[in-house]
Amino acid sequence: MFELVTDLQVKLDLEQALRGQGVDPAKASALITRVAESVLDEANALLKPAAIYGWLPVEDFQHERITFPGGSFSGPLVARAFAGASRLYLALCTIGPDLEKRVAELMAGDMMQAMALDGAGTAAVSEVSRQVRERIAASAEKEGLSAGMHANPGQEGWPIEQQRIIFSLVPAEKIGMRLTESCLMLPRKSVSFVIGCGEKMSAGNVPCDFCSKRDRCQWRNR
Repeated sequence: MFELVTDLQVKLDLEQALRGQGVDPAKASALITRVAESVLDEANALLKPAAIYGWLPVEDFQHERITFPGGSFSGPLVARAFAGASRLYLALCTIGPDLEKRVAELMAGDMMQAMALDGAGTAAVSEVSRQVRERIAASAEKEGLSAGMHANPGQEGWPIEQQRIIFSLVPAEKIGMRLTESCLMLPRKSVSFVIGCGEKMSAGNVPCDFCSKRDRCQWRNR
């Protein structure tokens, strides 16, 4: 039911590494650009991308709660993101622990390099997530279904505590991931998400569309 993915190909470029730090490449200073470029090869060497995903049939959808075998999700974002879904794809993605260990080492001696490497890690896990979302969309399409937007527990309108439901259903240990008592994913450069699929679903919406900070968020504008 859940597919293990270990053949992901991720090789960051300078623009991705800068954006991972929250820096617009067109506006980056020469120093920030130089430091980001200096850690790029090391960042790529430290990546161990992996993911696991699978789907569950939707059993019921009422108000702000969607039910499936083994549990349910609830909240305003859940109602908006998964309305019309006949199945839910649950996914976990990570780049492994090596990069964040190296960041911790650098923190004591070179803060700028540490921040640049950390930004590259953020960009890398985002790229892993993107590739997995594409695979899910392709898988759904083969079944005559369309993939909707992806959503993450912890976003506005979806309590972070429901992260536990995902980890109770997806065998996270197969890719070296675990969840702490406070719902922090380890390794930290990891991400979880859920995508609803159905005959009339649309990926046109994004989580930002439902956020109260959407009109003043620098990340959305980028």
